[in-house]
Amino acid sequence: MNKIRVLFLCTGNSARSIIGAALLSHMAGDAFEVHSAGVEPRGINPLTVRVLASAGVDISGERSKHVSEYEGQRFDYVITVCDAAAERCPTFPGQPERIHWGFPDPAAVEGSDEEKLSAFQETVQGMRQRLLAFITVAERAAQKASS
Repeated sequence: MNKIRVLFLCTGNSARSIIGAALLSHMAGDAFEVHSAGVEPRGINPLTVRVLASAGVDISGERSKHVSEYEGQRFDYVITVCDAAAERCPTFPGQPERIHWGFPDPAAVEGSDEEKLSAFQETVQGMRQRLLAFITVAERAAQKASS
């Protein structure tokens, strides 16, 4: 069975799409080939690195990328995690399934360091819940397609 190719897309590729891609890679292992990008990449937010590290997910070596780096590539799923990215999502060959999971931007939260960190932790928890269901559905679809 070929790996299931997934692209997570958000505006800045600084938090939500990085978190989604990192968690999917961590949770699903070798069955998936996972990427993330942004329509206006801003660099990875340090709290993204911190909250993922506390969840046991290492993203050292990861960088914020522009969606144009994936132009012309085929994906099985393109998951947008903010409204702006959903509106500006380019077309990819092979008609991947587009999924939209609107998450508030944890990087936009103002307040104390604790409040900011809490917003990132909520994003990780919410993303993890969505991914548990997504992994099962995507793996079943891939098995059905290969048989």
